[in-house]
Amino acid sequence: ANQNKKTAKKGETLLALQWKKSENFAMWYSDVIVLSEMISYYDISGCYILRPWSYKIWDLIQQWFNVKIEKLGVENSYFPLFVSQDRLEKEKDHVEGFAPEVAWVTKSGDGELAKQIAIRPTSETIMYPAFSDWIKSHRDLPLKLNQWSNVVRWEFKDPTPFLRSREFLWQGGHTAPSTHEE
Repeated sequence: ANQNKKTAKKGETLLALQWKKSENFAMWYSDVIVLSEMISYYDISGCYILRPWSYKIWDLIQQWFNVKIEKLGVENSYFPLFVSQDRLEKEKDHVEGFAPEVAWVTKSGDGELAKQIAIRPTSETIMYPAFSDWIKSHRDLPLKLNQWSNVVRWEFKDPTPFLRSREFLWQGGHTAPSTHEE
């Protein structure tokens, strides 16, 4: 798509949008988010650098949302980025939809890992086994957790910043209620 991009003539700059939304939406969108300094492209397809004011939007969303969920008794937590193959396979039904998008770590330095490790495609495969360790009776309920993290899904279909990317910021709320009504 970039091969059709307009080029500057001598003495001109390309500081304005080069594409009309109605003529080439994808290139117009790219121009808007780059020229507005929301993102920078990175040398790995589907991965982007969120520039400060773009990340500030995410930060403000977190701040606003945290106030709301804290009133509901939800606590923030953090779970590992890596998932063992065994744990991922235990949740086979849950992971089935994005199994082709799971990114695997197979090496450490110069050596091969004894077991490959998945990079978190979703949080459930990490959180729910912990829930079963922590919840031993009704007295341990409710458990209300939120996680702000990143997720990696090795998307191969037209990566688009903020819409479809290989690594993205994620908010995941997970609860174990104490009553049917909850």
